[in-house]
Amino acid sequence: MAHDSLYAAPPVGAEAEPPGAGGERGAGRLAGLRGALGSWDAAVVAALVVATLLASATVQNFATGRNVQFLLLDLVPLALLALPMTLIVITGEIDLSVASTVGLCSTLMGQMWLSSGLSLELICVLVVLLGAVLGAVNGVFVTGFGLPSLAVTIGTLALYRGLSFVVLGDQAVADFPADWTAAAVRSIPGTSIPAAVVPVLLLALVFGVVLHATPAGRALYAMGNNDQAATFAGVSVARTKFWLFVASGAVCGLVGVFWTLRYASARGDNATGLELTVVTAVLLGGVSIFGGRGGLIGVVAGVLLLGVLRNALQLADVDANALTIVTGALLIASVVLPNAVADVRGRLHRRRQRATPVAR
Repeated sequence: MAHDSLYAAPPVGAEAEPPGAGGERGAGRLAGLRGALGSWDAAVVAALVVATLLASATVQNFATGRNVQFLLLDLVPLALLALPMTLIVITGEIDLSVASTVGLCSTLMGQMWLSSGLSLELICVLVVLLGAVLGAVNGVFVTGFGLPSLAVTIGTLALYRGLSFVVLGDQAVADFPADWTAAAVRSIPGTSIPAAVVPVLLLALVFGVVLHATPAGRALYAMGNNDQAATFAGVSVARTKFWLFVASGAVCGLVGVFWTLRYASARGDNATGLELTVVTAVLLGGVSIFGGRGGLIGVVAGVLLLGVLRNALQLADVDANALTIVTGALLIASVVLPNAVADVRGRLHRRRQRATPVAR
């Protein structure tokens, strides 16, 4: 299903512009700028600014440096998982196993630290690699056997969570080195910004460049709009999607390491329910659940907006069940509203076309 979007890729294999098309290109850029200013991304950024200002003015301790530190630490796993999820959803797929993969990676890290005798540096590398293997399992079933990613990742969501309890049971491993656990929550000197935000920003830059400034990124949009057309244009759809699931698993392994060290605890229930928040942030950022539309700028804004709302509600002593309701409501709104806006824009565009006299 095709979607018009600021981030929609040009057709794969499109011809170069003819000479003298500079004026048309400049007009197109101006139109793109006007579109960006009125886009869903801009609406999410505006909502983020409003929510931050309201929370700062009405919620006690929200604007303190200590709370900013905790807020950003909470957002590190969400932001990391949202990066590969954005690319996967743009291709028309989804990965609902991310939280369970994080939990399994956390317990494997704890078990290796408990009984393997390996250095923690090597264990962290192995956990990221194991995460990539778990992601590859999803990729094989989706691309190798042609199964729907929704069904596959719901299955591995349950499988990986069950395995995480097999690895450690109800036991928790908590005797990690103090310098490692302190490093996970350490702030940049002179600021309240956690040092863990830096690798998140670097990864976001890499994913953003790949998605918005490379032929590979344009191919992802093409897959989301029409797999068959992308295949005919020379895109290796199955291989690309497979490696996206591998990347998602590797990032889950990285999050498993961070989660374990931040809370100094490897447990089977780590990150339970986080997949709902990740999907909500991605869709809230303007990525279409049908694929072919969206961008990382909106997703980053969606992650921040979701984090600000949840943090402000927690400081206001709102019940945890209410937080789940808010997340669910935002998930529904993020699916319904962008498609409703796109439908209205499409109707207005068709009406303008009918009203414009045909040049003779």
